[in-house]
Amino acid sequence: MGEMEVPADAFYGASTQRAVLNFPISGQAMPRRFIRALGMIKRAAAQTNLELGLLSRRRARAIAAAAQQVIDGELDGQFPIDVYQTGSGTSTNTNANEVIATRATEILGGAKGARLVHPNDHVNLGQSSNDVIPTAFQLASAMAIKDELIPALERLQKALEAKSKEFWPVVKTGRTHLQDATPIRLGQEFKGYAGQVEESIRRAGIAIDELARIPLGGTAVGTGINTHPQYARIAAARLAKATGVPVRETSNHFHAQATLDALVAAHGGLRTIGTSLWKIGSDVRLMGTGPIAGLGELKLPETQPGSSIMPGKVNPVIVESLLMVIARVFGNDLTVTISGQSGSFFELNVMMPVAGVATLESITLLATSVRNFSERCIEGLQATDRGPELVERSPMLATALNPILGYDEASKIAKESIRTGKSIRQLARAKGVSEAALNKALDLAKMTKPGLEGPGGGG
Repeated sequence: MGEMEVPADAFYGASTQRAVLNFPISGQAMPRRFIRALGMIKRAAAQTNLELGLLSRRRARAIAAAAQQVIDGELDGQFPIDVYQTGSGTSTNTNANEVIATRATEILGGAKGARLVHPNDHVNLGQSSNDVIPTAFQLASAMAIKDELIPALERLQKALEAKSKEFWPVVKTGRTHLQDATPIRLGQEFKGYAGQVEESIRRAGIAIDELARIPLGGTAVGTGINTHPQYARIAAARLAKATGVPVRETSNHFHAQATLDALVAAHGGLRTIGTSLWKIGSDVRLMGTGPIAGLGELKLPETQPGSSIMPGKVNPVIVESLLMVIARVFGNDLTVTISGQSGSFFELNVMMPVAGVATLESITLLATSVRNFSERCIEGLQATDRGPELVERSPMLATALNPILGYDEASKIAKESIRTGKSIRQLARAKGVSEAALNKALDLAKMTKPGLEGPGGGG
């Protein structure tokens, strides 16, 4: 393709520079987590090829040392190629090969350009962009879920469980269809939120399992051409030990690198986690509306002034931040889905970079916003007296009269309570229900438990 001028201080070569010129799109380079995973693959490849007798000890050690510098972020400035590049990510794999080869040559005492280590023959030995790049994105995503997202979710779960215990004595009006329903403990609501997060942690683990089955070893089209038969198994074992993720070779290389199914499935889990967090954040925000004209059942921590014109106004900004993150995750999910369905042609998906970057962004955004939500909102929540005050006036307490008066009569009392503002207790007393029966039936604490007799029975 002719000569190509490359910066004198660059470790990369002509192929990388061509890609820099070909893709002046966003100015956004590949994420640090992805570059780190790419370095881990190159290190594992060198060590595996040494073990298999395909690389000399001296050369393999130099490649591994150079790859370690990539892992540690010492060479990040040598990865300038835009996210929006060749759909297989070949440009970035070539970039890594050139950088590691040049640095390994220096480690061996050679000058730049001496090629004591060759980018293709040695650094890329047993590999192809078509199996390396999806493997790097899957590893990076799995490690990010393990190291960032799951710990953030675990903190949120503990915070919600703590609030569930703290709020357990508070009995308030339950709501279905945004209308008054039978009583519930505020602690029971928070127990439900904690359960949602517990399920989110489980789903995050499933996403890791999806991502841990890597296509490395399939090389160009899944056949494993130019690769030792034991290479993928040994390299996967090395990566599992290095990452703490249960990495294993895929059982079907033709599927694993021809599609983005693993990323689509994993991001589907992230979408579900986001949906669950949306419900929690929205409920907390609604219960915190007010302080006078809203529900006012929760007092949210005051984190910053809420208005440039209204003195004393405080807004639920931490929840708003969380919901914006989730909106972005939903958008990223569509990006990953479109990439998965539109980019798979025969033996290769050609929309890997954007799908991988979207996945990593979703993980990081969810992890940081969940930590922030825990720290600046949930852990500082306070229950007000508003919930217990409202539940005493709720017409839905008539439900507890079903076993005494029957559904139809209890319904009439509920409607009369709404119309007149009189309490259920007053109206039932007027119907001849004894005080003892009322005290038993309208015991709010008992109405938050299962039972067929007394409170809550008959419907």
